[in-house]
Amino acid sequence: MNNTYTDLVRQTFEFPQEGFEIRDNYLYFNGVNLKALIDKYGTPMKITFLPKIGMQIQKAKRMFREAMKRHRYQGNYYYCYCTKSSHFSFIVEETLKHGVHLETSYTYDLEIIRKLYERKKITKDTIIICNGYKTKSYTRAIARLINNGFKNVIPVLDNKAELDDYRKLVHTREPVKIGIRIAAEEEPTFDFYTSRLGIRSKDVLEFYVDKIKGNPKFQLKMIHFFLNKGIKDDIYYWSELNKVLNIYCQLKKICPELDSLNIGGGFPIKHSLAFEYDYEYMVNQIVMNIKKACKRSRVPTPDIYTEFGSFTVGESGAMIYSVLGEKLQNDREIWYMIDSSFITTLPDTWGIGEKFLMLPINKWDSEYQQVNLGGLTCDSHDFYTSEEHINQVFLPKLDNHEPLYVGFFHTGAYQDQLSGYGGIKHCLIPSPKHVVIEYDRNGKLVDWLYAREQSSKSMLKILGY
Repeated sequence: MNNTYTDLVRQTFEFPQEGFEIRDNYLYFNGVNLKALIDKYGTPMKITFLPKIGMQIQKAKRMFREAMKRHRYQGNYYYCYCTKSSHFSFIVEETLKHGVHLETSYTYDLEIIRKLYERKKITKDTIIICNGYKTKSYTRAIARLINNGFKNVIPVLDNKAELDDYRKLVHTREPVKIGIRIAAEEEPTFDFYTSRLGIRSKDVLEFYVDKIKGNPKFQLKMIHFFLNKGIKDDIYYWSELNKVLNIYCQLKKICPELDSLNIGGGFPIKHSLAFEYDYEYMVNQIVMNIKKACKRSRVPTPDIYTEFGSFTVGESGAMIYSVLGEKLQNDREIWYMIDSSFITTLPDTWGIGEKFLMLPINKWDSEYQQVNLGGLTCDSHDFYTSEEHINQVFLPKLDNHEPLYVGFFHTGAYQDQLSGYGGIKHCLIPSPKHVVIEYDRNGKLVDWLYAREQSSKSMLKILGY
């Protein structure tokens, strides 16, 4: 058996794969020469590959379009992007180039909506779905948008009392389009039985009849459904979906204005070269189940909404580190120390034990060994010691020719939001430089520096020095 890193990968996976290939023993990411970027900008470096966002959006639109055609489904499909996944302007604006709508989670999201409108990136017809448990400032901001003529702002009620805020704050002649989020049952292994978000399923019909039906100020437009575990082909997911479909069908019989079912987010993304997920099958089954439930209840099929966050932006991101040195701490534990921190740059690895797709950038023709990866902070949890497909990490051996560079891929969702872009970091480890890659007008890949590595001066200013 051969012992180079290339041999290890090709003996374990089908390789090359979409988005990953080797040229002259260097890794290319979606056709991008990562070593050239390292030579140009240095490490640590965060990368955003914008074209991947459009590829993901079009993939989902195609799958739903084909499934609806296959089942002769009477209804439309609407793709919404969850701004909480990544709020950067160049990312949100990239999604909007592909005909998506937006989903918000907090008051400040609506300031982004206002800015996008000023920049003519959206219109007052763009669908804005407002989710989350609403603060008073959030409901005021929602009402302000509606009063200013945004026709398709849909606040999704997270509790019964929220409706009273819109009754007091909205002053339009047209009824307010609203949604109701159903509080889903959690997995049996979860810390609690029912989601903290949404209205109890057994209360929804009574609430509609008592507070919304016949009220000229409101129009129930949407039923919202979301599971923390995501969209997976198991009994739990299909059982919860069918519960929500039963509620939709019961409401539709007494609420003709109801015409939309929002199945939330939850499409997984690749965090390992061993990743397998049949997207087409799942979309087909979702469309088929909705149609069957509606046919059984003799009600029209709803428009289908999704709110994909990680699926939209996750696979566009990467983090690149240099290995600074090697440490043998006992007879068998070898540590590669990186030039940044997992806690500050990939907080999901520390907070929830998330695994990302990890590959070396160079030395694919070198022998490999089992290692542990350590970050620069003094925290004992600043490490990465296993991959999603195996409870180990293998990387090429170090030599004196050039440093080893390691990439963590499909990191584009939530990591900046969780760690806080800029600001103060654990042990004052700086935020890395951020490079954005896109196609120019001639179809050529170009890169540009969005942000330099965080300076000590900016940190000391925040700390009052």
